[in-house]
Amino acid sequence: MQKLQWCCTLILSSTCALSQTQAPLTWEKVRERFEQRNPTLLAGKLNIDESRVQEITAFLRPNPSLDLAVDQIDPFNGGPAHSTFGSLLTVASASYLYERQQKRELRLQSAQQGTAIALSSQSDLERNLLFSLRGAFVQILQGKAVLNMARETLAYYDHVLDISRDRFRAGDLAQIDLDRLELQRLQFESDLQTAEVDLRTAKIQLLMFLNDRTPVEQFEVTGPFDFSDRLPALDEFRKIASDTRPDLRAAAQAVDKARTDHKLAVANGSTDPSLGFDVGRNPPIDQYIGFSVSIPLRVFDRNQGEKLRTQLDIDRNQRLLDAAQAQVFSDVDSSYAMVTSNLILLRPYREKYLQQAVRVRDTVTFAYQNGGASLLDFLSAENDYRGVQLNYLDLVGAYLISASQLNLAVGREVIP
Repeated sequence: MQKLQWCCTLILSSTCALSQTQAPLTWEKVRERFEQRNPTLLAGKLNIDESRVQEITAFLRPNPSLDLAVDQIDPFNGGPAHSTFGSLLTVASASYLYERQQKRELRLQSAQQGTAIALSSQSDLERNLLFSLRGAFVQILQGKAVLNMARETLAYYDHVLDISRDRFRAGDLAQIDLDRLELQRLQFESDLQTAEVDLRTAKIQLLMFLNDRTPVEQFEVTGPFDFSDRLPALDEFRKIASDTRPDLRAAAQAVDKARTDHKLAVANGSTDPSLGFDVGRNPPIDQYIGFSVSIPLRVFDRNQGEKLRTQLDIDRNQRLLDAAQAQVFSDVDSSYAMVTSNLILLRPYREKYLQQAVRVRDTVTFAYQNGGASLLDFLSAENDYRGVQLNYLDLVGAYLISASQLNLAVGREVIP
């Protein structure tokens, strides 16, 4: 009975442990969670809602005015036959401001263009945040690769140490050589601890972007930590960037909005009449109705400065658009150069250096174990292997970051 209870407890604890372990997240899943949870991104979306609300305000009509008046109250000339309200005059009037030259429509158009700029700005915010998110994701993949390499190197070195201790016990290895081998192990232990800390730090950074409170030990991501040798031509990236970059689109939309604002400023300089209607009661003639038109006399053009300001704003936004276009091409060219440089360095590692480092290490280790190589040769070969492996992993990480930088420059993911 106790054995059965122990088995059930073991099964339940294993099930709970599996349920608490989170499945590794791919880049697509990480990006989906980021879009759903990141506070900065969600706050930016509220700016779009605020801009849409301003469209309602911009398209509102002027409210009519209602005036009620009572006149000809005579409380001063009293007498038995006199009534204070005998000649009372009551008037009710309503007026409405009629906006000419499509002021209301231009206000709405300007507000809608402001919403379009807000949408482009939100896309640009997401573009920049995705670059930081991708960097944290790559750091985790690189940290995992470095950690696996550190574990493999330490295990390989421990195997050599075991053989060396057997040789020492057999009298085939001096004490000083065994001590030097054991001291060298500190380097590999340090590499392992550093890799574990770096991986944990990268996970914390990614969890911060996701606004996720999952414990670091239960959080895991997965994805290829490798590079692609194929890279399209630079002109193709330039064309995609010109069509895609949200900040460039926002700059062009700002020029259109400035033109609309100038039209609105000119329209606001026109005269708007007020149409009125009144009805009243006058004792001598009983009831009456009347109509009126009130036209302001624009002796002084009080909107002249706004017209000039909006005209200058068109030129200013056009210059900003030119600057944005130049920045786009600069970003694409520099990012493309970084990716190309990393590929030039990575190709010989894949084709030659990695295999050579393994071959040299295994050959020198075999020779050292059989007395054909010195301790210095063995330690040098081991350090060379470690250096080549670390350099390769650093270059792959640099390539993935530069590829993400190129995606940022282009405006969308062109290199997965």
